[in-house]
Amino acid sequence: MSRPVSVAVPRKGRPLEATLERFAAVAGEDATALADEDATALADDVSSTLRYEKAVTKGRQADDRGVYERLAAYSDPDGRGPEYTLMRDDREGHPRRIVFDSALVDVDGTTVRLVGREEPFRALRTHDVALGFDSADLVLEEVVGLEPEGVADLADVNARIDPRDTDVRVATGLGDTVRHTLMATPDAVPDGEDLDRAFVADYEGPLCISPRYERLVEAVIGTDALAGVEFVYPDAGQEEEAAIAEAGVGVYLTVTGGTAREHGLVLGEDLFPSETVLMENEAEATKATRSLEIALASGVETALAPE
Repeated sequence: MSRPVSVAVPRKGRPLEATLERFAAVAGEDATALADEDATALADDVSSTLRYEKAVTKGRQADDRGVYERLAAYSDPDGRGPEYTLMRDDREGHPRRIVFDSALVDVDGTTVRLVGREEPFRALRTHDVALGFDSADLVLEEVVGLEPEGVADLADVNARIDPRDTDVRVATGLGDTVRHTLMATPDAVPDGEDLDRAFVADYEGPLCISPRYERLVEAVIGTDALAGVEFVYPDAGQEEEAAIAEAGVGVYLTVTGGTAREHGLVLGEDLFPSETVLMENEAEATKATRSLEIALASGVETALAPE
């Protein structure tokens, strides 16, 4: 029996759920009904378990069992998984939180070991694995070069990665899209003007963003358009939309835009999709990992053509 192909995946949250759903979808195309059943059951099991544990961590659910008792109840270390582990949450008091650790799943005749990582992209950068899933945001924050012109979609990303910096490339997005969106108060946008990249290029003044997205916003909008713009940030504990309403103009994540509208903001151009992406470290690629990459990217509209 050949060794399983290891794939780095997030430990929790939307990117992990999107990744598991992708494996379930691909396994559903396999001729083996068991593979479909196992992958779908895995996605449901992990997603429901971690949503429950998130609610426990935040105090929205109570459980009489201790964290180690729950960890033992959830994990299947002797079979195909899933297995879970503990990490320290970054909330006050740093409570222990149960997160995904590993599982086995079959894809197109290949046994795949899903390996949980806090930042899968960095596991690819350090050559620990050849394939992995992570947020497109992290790729922009880490390795996409800052240039006068911005990037608009995933197709622009690989061209902006310096091959001397990393062997990692984006293969496809999964379409679980949250968007980095321009938003502003009505008074900040002159009558007849659109709230888009051209508006930012002509704008001078404060632009409110989350501090961790500074480099991402620079890469997405482009350095030329940001001349005369001053980044400002929400106060500790302040909602980003509330801070943008105070600043007048800003960029933040949206799904429906409902929270932004509640703060009196108008929504402008969707600047970049914040979606989960499949990535490959080209230096570590093998015949098995290439076949798996093709299977995972099949049928995805955002799959990128090879260079």
